[in-house]
Amino acid sequence: MKNVIFSLLIAFPAFCFAQEEDRGYIVKTGDPAPDFTMQLATGETVKLSDLRGKIVMLQFTASWCGVCRKEMPFIERDIWNKHKNNPDFSLFAIDMDEPLQTVQKFAKTTGITYPIGLDPNADIFGLYADKKAGVTRNVIIDKTGKIVMLTRLYNEPEFNRMVEMINKLLK
Repeated sequence: MKNVIFSLLIAFPAFCFAQEEDRGYIVKTGDPAPDFTMQLATGETVKLSDLRGKIVMLQFTASWCGVCRKEMPFIERDIWNKHKNNPDFSLFAIDMDEPLQTVQKFAKTTGITYPIGLDPNADIFGLYADKKAGVTRNVIIDKTGKIVMLTRLYNEPEFNRMVEMINKLLK
């Protein structure tokens, strides 16, 4: 029994790393977040590097993604509503390759109030993950611009760890 437990303890870090890689990301935790400029559905423009000094959450999403629609109310309730007035926090949904009207309707039907940006041709998505990999995925970036967490799909325990991490980073 001791040998089994020891083997699991040794293998666990490798398993976690392999799992991160298997999720379709081309970045990993500890990497600098790739910079990009994006137009929001409101017409404003945001450049990621201009947000240095803040905790940033990027949520890659699309209107056709059922899991995204499931996760978005939790992001709204547990993250956005709690931190939207914190000057050290920014959150952006990044809609994968859909026209403005679709993105605006998507934001309205999901009831989200956090900013949503356009990602024509999934070029921003392609900086973080293989373009053939799916959404929903979240990227948490620390104040120095480094990636500190990557999620894939909506998994309640993982989502709760992400909420805890954001709360901790903002203390």
